[in-house]
Amino acid sequence: MLVDDNIYYADPRTFNDPLDAKPNLAPDLDNAGLEEILVRLIEGRVHEEMKSAANAIRYKGPKTISHIARQSLKAAENRIASIRYYSTDPELKGGDPVQRLLALDIEEELLRIYTRGIVSLAERATCPLMWSHYGDQHRGICLGYSVPDSAVDVRKIRYGGSRAVLASDVAAMLAGDDVARQRVDEAVLLRKARPWAYEREWRLIGKQGALPSPLELQEVIFGMRCDSAVVYAVIQALAPRSRQVRFHEIREQRSKFVLTKRQVDVDEVANSRPHRSRELLEGLDDFQVQPSLR
Repeated sequence: MLVDDNIYYADPRTFNDPLDAKPNLAPDLDNAGLEEILVRLIEGRVHEEMKSAANAIRYKGPKTISHIARQSLKAAENRIASIRYYSTDPELKGGDPVQRLLALDIEEELLRIYTRGIVSLAERATCPLMWSHYGDQHRGICLGYSVPDSAVDVRKIRYGGSRAVLASDVAAMLAGDDVARQRVDEAVLLRKARPWAYEREWRLIGKQGALPSPLELQEVIFGMRCDSAVVYAVIQALAPRSRQVRFHEIREQRSKFVLTKRQVDVDEVANSRPHRSRELLEGLDDFQVQPSLR
C-alpha cells in the first residue's frame, strides 16, 4: 500500500468500538410516518439487491423491472405485517410496542445502506496511547499525510453527546433533502463516545477497500520498537518516489512520559544494509588455527 500510495477504507462494522457507526433512531414521528420510512428503506434495498442479481445473469426487460418493483413492495409490506403481529406479544412491556419495533427495524435498515468505508486519521503522531493501541506497541509505523487544496472530504469526529438519529431527518433524507442527509451522515459516521477524544480523529469517507490516496503522503514515522530491517526496507522502497517523503523515528524524552520525533539519518540506514552473512565466514578461510603447545 505504501509503494502503490493506496489507503484502506475500512468497513465500520469491523471497528473495535461496537457503538461506533451504530446509531439509535429517535422516533419523533407517529407510527404511520415510521412505517413509511421503513417501507421506503426496504423497497430501495430489495430493489437494488434484485437488480444486481438480474444484471449478474444478464436478465433484463420490462417484465424484469416490473417483477423487481412488485417483489420490493411485497417485502416491505410483509415486514410491516410482521411488526404488527409481534407487537401483540404481552412480553413487550412499556411504551408503544409498534413504535419500538419500527424504530429497531429502521435502525437495521439504516446500517444496511451505510456501506461506505472509513479511513481513520489522527492529529498527533506523538500520542503514547495511539502508538500502544494502534501501532503494534511501537513495532509499527505511522504515516503522515497532508490534505491537498482540492476538495477532499476529511471530516472531524465529535465526541460525546447523543448518537440518536431523528426519524424526521431520515424521512427528509429519503425525500432528497441534502441538509438532512448531512445530519444523518454525521450522526451515523462522525460521533463517538467521549473517552475516545484522546485520538483527535478525522475521517475520510468513501467506497470500501484499498483505493488510490487522495491525500499527499508527507512522512513515515517509525515506532520505538520498529525493527531496523523494516526501517531499511521502507526507506529503500520509497527512495525512487517522484515526491520524496520525510522519515522520522519516535524517541522518549528522558524523565518524562513524553514522546518526540527525531529525523532518521537516511544515509546511515542505507549504509547499514543489506547484510551478507557468508562474508564473515569467508573472511575466516585464511585464518588457520594452530595447535597449542603444552
